[in-house]
Amino acid sequence: MSPSSSIVAAAGLLILTACSQGQRSDQQAGGPYASASATTDGRSAGTPVPVPDSSASFTLSAVAEFDNPFSVAFLPDGRALVTEKPGHIKIWKRGEQPVDVGGVPAVEYGGQGGLLDIAPAPTFAADRGIYFSYSEPGSGGSALALAHATLDESGASPRLTGLKVIFHQQPPGGGGQFGSIIAFAPDGQSLFLSSGERQRKTPAQDPNSALGKILHMTLDGKPAPDNPYLSAGGERAYIWSSGHRNPYGLTFDAAGNLWEIEMGPKGGDELNLILKGRNYGWPVVSNGDNYDGSPIPDHDTHPEFEPPKLWWNPSISPAGLVIWSGSDFPQWRGSAIMGALSGQALVRAKLNGTDAQKVDRWDMGMRIRDVAQSPDGSLWLLQDGDNGKLMRAVPK
Repeated sequence: MSPSSSIVAAAGLLILTACSQGQRSDQQAGGPYASASATTDGRSAGTPVPVPDSSASFTLSAVAEFDNPFSVAFLPDGRALVTEKPGHIKIWKRGEQPVDVGGVPAVEYGGQGGLLDIAPAPTFAADRGIYFSYSEPGSGGSALALAHATLDESGASPRLTGLKVIFHQQPPGGGGQFGSIIAFAPDGQSLFLSSGERQRKTPAQDPNSALGKILHMTLDGKPAPDNPYLSAGGERAYIWSSGHRNPYGLTFDAAGNLWEIEMGPKGGDELNLILKGRNYGWPVVSNGDNYDGSPIPDHDTHPEFEPPKLWWNPSISPAGLVIWSGSDFPQWRGSAIMGALSGQALVRAKLNGTDAQKVDRWDMGMRIRDVAQSPDGSLWLLQDGDNGKLMRAVPK
């Protein structure tokens, strides 16, 4: 596909934040997006956004703005679903303003909690099903919840119908670090859900807790029949892998390998190859340190734990992960592309089977919350913050 016509530098400066946990939002000058022009291939040209890194092989074109967005997921027709942490789902269509979706349940919004990931079901074209995760309010605190609903667009405005919560992490309580990322198995018959340890550390090693785990379940929310601890029942029956801190990216590559990114403490962010029944060590081991500066044993001191394929020190706070297969950047195919919050970057790692290598890190001058590939093979980034932009990466 051809890049959009010449892009000029945008006026206005971004007012940035460098906090690593997403508890404060970016704010920046914004403009009207409804008047965005269209390119000859039918895409919205949007508003140019400067990329500070001159080595980047792309420019950015912003097409819409959202209130503390968390996740973007494309539908088969090229429209996108975007979640806003305060509790809104919006549908964005190129060249148009985002439209609110009704019927969204109440969420516990604050800090890292709220309306989180969203994904169209593998059967969306036939049944209009979507899945989404959120921090569910309750008398004992919040809990990670996963829901399924139908996107009904038969009326004057779109809304969710037939909503059913298919998984509740128990017990509820305080803390951030929900994880919450949804990934469907390559055969479309089951799903994986990343569950953070809610800043409580020890539950990540508790075999009977769903906290700090990668969970595997059927599309209706039951433990998947091939789970390693299925016979144990309870939350343990859902566990696929354990010892995770805050997994903010989860996806499969073309060979069927499951990859995950997670935030470490003070340093030690990880890219992991997720294997059935394996323990990834948190909080016993980490390639970072505690926030008070006290050391944590490195992974190589405990060979019983699965080590990361890559790690970052100091932290970049990775969030959003795709294994690239699009047409816009053919030279990146097979790479892991991820955003960085505190690192304010877009990061590329080259995958070679089950090995990984750091290759690119572009300074974006803003916190990147999510990364997505659209059906037409273009790359999209979602900026974190009060006025977080949805942006297309346009090849130079």
